Amino acid sequence: MQKKAEIMDASAMKRALTRIAFQIIEKNHGVKDVILAGVRTRGVPLANRIANKIGEVEGVTPDVIELDISQLRDDLPREDNQKGISFPDIPSLQNKIVILVDDVLYTGRTVRAGMDAILKMGRASRIQLAVMIDRGHRELPIRPDYVGKNLPTSQSERVCVNLNEIDGFDAVVILEKIVGEK
Repeated sequence: MQKKAEIMDASAMKRALTRIAFQIIEKNHGVKDVILAGVRTRGVPLANRIANKIGEVEGVTPDVIELDISQLRDDLPREDNQKGISFPDIPSLQNKIVILVDDVLYTGRTVRAGMDAILKMGRASRIQLAVMIDRGHRELPIRPDYVGKNLPTSQSERVCVNLNEIDGFDAVVILEKIVGEK
């Protein structure tokens, strides 16, 4: 795959996450009952960034939990999906608004697995979805509540959200298959 275009630089990503934080505060009338659930791997640092921005504004930083949804994916072979699922020590989700955070919304299958994980942990009053990039091509009827950027793409393109915590820099780029590449 080769880099086709840089869609967002570090400043644009920071602005998008700040906007998402403010939208979360406004939509939920504060953050008293809000918990952010970051989908491993890239959703976790995004959730932490949003929580920290909310903390700066509200004076209260919502809890962030890390979701490992690998055992709940429906696009993995069945035998891999049947292992036991355990959850680390997490705050109670009872009557909480859980905001599922991920980097890219594409088919919706990761989000479905994330919702399954949340439902196995407890009965949240609501589940909302925040994503940095919504690129379309949904296979499931899922719609995000908070979006950093809508980015229509072709099936041959791949969107990569680079994060300082993982990659050493912040940027959103589109990668495209090289002719002849599988």
